[in-house]
Amino acid sequence: MSMRPTDINIAGAIDLSALRAPAAPPAGAAPASPNAHVLDVTEATFETEVLQRSLQVPVLIDFWAEWCGPCKQLSPVLEKLAEEGAGAWVLAKIDVDSNQALAGQLQIQSIPTVLLALGGRLIQGFTGALPERDLRAFLEQVLAAAEQAGLAGPGGVPAEDGPPPVPTDPDIVAAEDAMGEGDYAAAVAAYESLLVRKPNDPEAVAGKAWAGLLQRSGEADPEAVLTRAQAAPDDVAAQTAAADVEVLSERIDEAIARLVAYVRRSAGDERDAARLHLLGLFDALDPEDPRIVTGRRALSNALF
Repeated sequence: MSMRPTDINIAGAIDLSALRAPAAPPAGAAPASPNAHVLDVTEATFETEVLQRSLQVPVLIDFWAEWCGPCKQLSPVLEKLAEEGAGAWVLAKIDVDSNQALAGQLQIQSIPTVLLALGGRLIQGFTGALPERDLRAFLEQVLAAAEQAGLAGPGGVPAEDGPPPVPTDPDIVAAEDAMGEGDYAAAVAAYESLLVRKPNDPEAVAGKAWAGLLQRSGEADPEAVLTRAQAAPDDVAAQTAAADVEVLSERIDEAIARLVAYVRRSAGDERDAARLHLLGLFDALDPEDPRIVTGRRALSNALF
């Protein structure tokens, strides 16, 4: 599920000729984020905060809206990674509802969409909510591209690692293209095709599980799902849907605890459905994450 280097293609930069020179920031503009590496950007500040800043460090641009469920899944993870990056790159958040002209000029057709500003140019990033491990892989490529473009990053220290190898398996390429387009059903089908040829391939298992999670929950209203689960503690469908929402919100411990508790108090087909669902969530997440290791142990204890 790693991103391909072609996703960061400076030669394919977006045309900026339609963008006007910035006006002075209006009075009452949105306050800056408490995270120094996360910026709330408007049409008036785009030139300075994004394009000019990208001459020094890479700037990831997160196009979002308050009503967008997947945006609420992606943005907190990007903000956390920006804080971890400590200035190696900057996250610029643009509310498409408040900046419709800018979103139109940049041809933002769906959200969340992430673009990369590098050396004063805009480069296609990705569309849709990606898992944290794929975001980290994408950022490794961003920093490698910044080094190639002559941007040293914080402290003048260049990135040490180059971009990851380009995948050559056609099913992996098809799956990653589908994920980038938000076509999760097509991604699942591509990973399933790979698993026919390579049973238990770890990348295909993880990719299929994550694409399936997004297919199930990408358009869900998290609050409605959790409210339903609270009202129906014995409904396996309600509990598994709530666990999906919690995983996508990085509340992994809560998702695991929810389904382990359901396994403990249920029996028969419903118990097995919850068990299999939790195993699928484990497949979608980093197997080395301590929460997953602990969760597998808790599930085993609940079963035996």
